[in-house]
Amino acid sequence: MNSLRDIVRSSPQLRGIETKAMYTLQGEDASRPLGPARWNWQEVRKVLLVRLRSIGDTVLATPSLSAIKRFLPHAEVDILVEDWVAPLLDNHPSLNRIVVLERGSLAARARVAREIRSARYDVAYNLHGGTTATLLTRATGARHRVGYASYQYAKLHNHQAPSPLLLWGQMQTHSVEQQLALLGWTGIPVTDRPPTQLAVTFEAASAVNHRLAEAGVLDQKVAVIHPAAAFATKQWAAANFARVAEFLGDQGFAAVAIAAPNESAVLNELVSQCSAPVITLDLSLPEVTALAARSQLFVGNDSGIAHIAAAVGTPSVVIFGSSNIAHWRPWNTAPAEVVFEQMPCQPCHGYFCEKFERPECIIRVPVGRVIAAIERILRREE
Repeated sequence: MNSLRDIVRSSPQLRGIETKAMYTLQGEDASRPLGPARWNWQEVRKVLLVRLRSIGDTVLATPSLSAIKRFLPHAEVDILVEDWVAPLLDNHPSLNRIVVLERGSLAARARVAREIRSARYDVAYNLHGGTTATLLTRATGARHRVGYASYQYAKLHNHQAPSPLLLWGQMQTHSVEQQLALLGWTGIPVTDRPPTQLAVTFEAASAVNHRLAEAGVLDQKVAVIHPAAAFATKQWAAANFARVAEFLGDQGFAAVAIAAPNESAVLNELVSQCSAPVITLDLSLPEVTALAARSQLFVGNDSGIAHIAAAVGTPSVVIFGSSNIAHWRPWNTAPAEVVFEQMPCQPCHGYFCEKFERPECIIRVPVGRVIAAIERILRREE
C-alpha cells in the first residue's frame, strides 16, 4: 500500500499542501529521530551547522536549525554561511550566532577556520558536502563531526551517515529531508519535518512599507512577481509574467516585481511587455523577506526567492523548468502549487539544455496553466 506521502505526491490537487498536511498529521509531539543517540547529548553545549552556497540552500537549512534548538533549547546553535546570504538569517529565533565566510578568499577561509576552531564546538554538522564545507567542518576540531558517507573526503568526519533515502525509507528526498536526516541519524527528533522559517526585521519591514507607500500601493493587496532565475532552463519568459501581472491587476492586486541588481534587464522587459502597472523594486534580502511576508501572493520561477516566500507563509505559485521538483520544491506551510511541463528529460543538471536548441521544459509551460493555479490558490485563501 502506498504511504500517505506517496498518495499526496501523486495528486496535482494535493501536491501544494503536502508539507502542511504531513506536519499537521504527525505533529511536533510525535516527532522521532531516525536513529539512536550516537553520543551523550547531555554533554553538548555548542553545535555548528555548515551550509554554504545559495539563498535557497540557506533557507532550506532552517528546519534543521529549528529541530536542533527545540531538542537542545539551552545549547548554543550557530551556522556558517556565505557572507552574501547571511543577512537572510538576521534575528532567526533558533540561532545564537551566524559565522560568515567571505566568498572567493583563501585568507577569509583561514580566518574562519581559526574562528570556529577557537569556538570549541561539541558537534559540527556538514549540511553541504562540498570541499570547502568539509575542510571547515574538520577545522572546527569538534568532538563529533557529522557528514554523509557519500561525501567526497567523507573520512574527515568521524561520524558518517548512510544515504538519506535509506534513513527515511523513501525513493526520493527533499533537500530539507536530506539535511534533517543527518540530524535524525544522530538521535535528534526530525520526523515531523519542520517548516522553513525566516524572521522579519523591524528595519526591513519599515523600509518596505516606505517603498510601497511611495508607489501608492501601501493599502492594496500585493502580489510579488520574481521573473529571474539562475539559468535559462529555469526562467519563464518575461512576456508570460506580463500576462500574469495583467491578470493580477484585474483581480485588484498591485504587482511588485523584484530581481537582483544584475537582473534588471528582465524587470525592464516585463514592464515593457505589460499593459498593467508593475512596480519594480531593488531590495536587500531582509527586505525581500519583509515584502513577501506582507504580500498576499508570490508568483515566480524556481529560485531562492520562492523559498523565502514559502518560509514566511506566503501563498505561492512556482514555475519549474529543469530542476528536480521533488527535491527543490518550496517547503510550504501556506497554500502553494508547482506548475511544470512534463518532459522525459526533466529533471536535468540545468546549466544548459542537452536535448533541444532551447530549454523546452520551461518554454512550454503555458500562461493559462499558471493563471489557473493562481485562481485555485486565491479561492483557497478566500
